[in-house]
Amino acid sequence: MVADAISGRTATNVTARMRAAGGWRALRRGIALGLVAVLASFALSACGSAPGRAPGTASVVSAPVRNAHTRLGAIGYRVVGSGPPLVLIMGYAGTMEVWDPRLVHALALHNRVVMFDNSGVGRTQPLPGELTATLTIDAMADQTSALIDTLGLGRPDVLGWSMGGMIAQALAVLHPAQVRRLVLCATFPGTGAVVPSQAAIRAGSLFPANQVNAYDAFTAAISEYPAAPAPSAATKTAQAGAVTDWWDGTDAAGRKIARISVPTLIADGTADQLDPVANDHALARLIPGARLVLYPDAGHGFLFQEGTRFASLVESFLTGHPGS
Repeated sequence: MVADAISGRTATNVTARMRAAGGWRALRRGIALGLVAVLASFALSACGSAPGRAPGTASVVSAPVRNAHTRLGAIGYRVVGSGPPLVLIMGYAGTMEVWDPRLVHALALHNRVVMFDNSGVGRTQPLPGELTATLTIDAMADQTSALIDTLGLGRPDVLGWSMGGMIAQALAVLHPAQVRRLVLCATFPGTGAVVPSQAAIRAGSLFPANQVNAYDAFTAAISEYPAAPAPSAATKTAQAGAVTDWWDGTDAAGRKIARISVPTLIADGTADQLDPVANDHALARLIPGARLVLYPDAGHGFLFQEGTRFASLVESFLTGHPGS
């Protein structure tokens, strides 16, 4: 009964019944919670020793975790590279150790890359709403803004993946002076989204089934990081509620993403089962002048599967060159 699996009068009737029974939000929250298992499965499968470190990534995985004491609590973060600041915003329930160090290294060749833990994840203090399951994407965007202020980043470029892309959109709406250029990866519009099916959640794939080598390389790469604290059940539930509000089009900033005026790059894999590609097209229509790039035979983790090509695309976009 997901939005892209039903149509016409049947969809209208089913939706009406579910809303009347209070089941629609419960279904979407259940789907959102399922996304946690996807990231968790990758993190757990990456535990243990790696077969070998990718060239140049030592500085990424060995970068010390620091604490920024912001107006919205303590935030754990790492900084690698030099150049214009580029802030990476992680997806649902993922720590910064889910960022593939090979991609981070490639981005850090030309940028001062800042990666951090979202509210209640890893080493970052929970926001007040997390204690009552009323956390919002907007609140996490405000916390990101506080980090940018505390680190004196000025107007950085911002890259968000999955839920991190929602936070990045909210940041551009609520704090436009803190975003120079925006890169949105495998994420959803805030005006109402096509949500993944339960079957896609159960499959739990960041990569297509025929990309086993990409999966193995990714899990080996993230296993190089030191172990990080797992998010609590309360954090998972709170983030599920925030994502559900965004999907439903009830998030305040999410309804205003058409106001985003900074140059925006939207990217995804054509085989993304966790974020139907219809959402990428919707985002590209909503954000004025946005550029959409889709990678064939790549999924929700396209930016790791196609890390070299994607890093090159991001660099050309951030420097204002058209790229390929």
